[in-house]
Amino acid sequence: MKNIILNHRSIRKYKSTPIPEEVLSEMLVAASRASTCGNMQLYSLIVTRDQAVREELLPCHFGQQMVVEAPCVITICADIHRFSMWCEQRDTEPAYDNFAWFLTATIDAMLATQNLITTAEANKLGICVLGTTIYTAGDIARVLELPKGVIPVTTVVVGYPDEKPGLTDRLPMDAIVHFEKYREYTAAEIDELWAEREESALTKKLLEENGLPNLARIFTERRYVKEDNLAVSRSYLDLLKKRGLFNQ
Repeated sequence: MKNIILNHRSIRKYKSTPIPEEVLSEMLVAASRASTCGNMQLYSLIVTRDQAVREELLPCHFGQQMVVEAPCVITICADIHRFSMWCEQRDTEPAYDNFAWFLTATIDAMLATQNLITTAEANKLGICVLGTTIYTAGDIARVLELPKGVIPVTTVVVGYPDEKPGLTDRLPMDAIVHFEKYREYTAAEIDELWAEREESALTKKLLEENGLPNLARIFTERRYVKEDNLAVSRSYLDLLKKRGLFNQ
């Protein structure tokens, strides 16, 4: 298991080979065994293998072909709907349509996602987590016919890899681990922590392609620009309210 976790990589090219039912079942059961607040399991997993439905999901993920090339797409949703229905059917009033419980459901969903991913990779499958999910959550909810109280938080493409990319670089451990209390960074430490990444061949290639002087500006001016960030924030917040996850 140690080697599986340390060798994790995102796969974007897949064979069409179907995932055996017993392997998919193992992945889903593993997801269900993740830690969860109060044993409430405030998430749902939408397993999509039908080609026609994946074609509908394709534009929701900005046309990334792995959505239709891989045999399986799993949309992980924060879900207060099921638990609230149970409460109402037991003559008690649920109060989970608020921001605190959206966060709780999202944490539940992401813990389940990590179990799903680790089990998939243990079975020699490849995965890719799609950040496009929150950009088009409303469209995904429409395609998957999600009821009120259910909202997509992430998507995992799963299948047998048709490529073997190198490991993605990571910041040094000193950048992310703090012992006892948070230790503020000095300007010199920030420079040092990003030095290897900024000096890599990939970064130099990106800077040349984008005509920019440093990597930070690629993030702020090309990849995740302020206007898009604000638009996605407004769109997702509006969707939370419409779908009953942020009413109080």
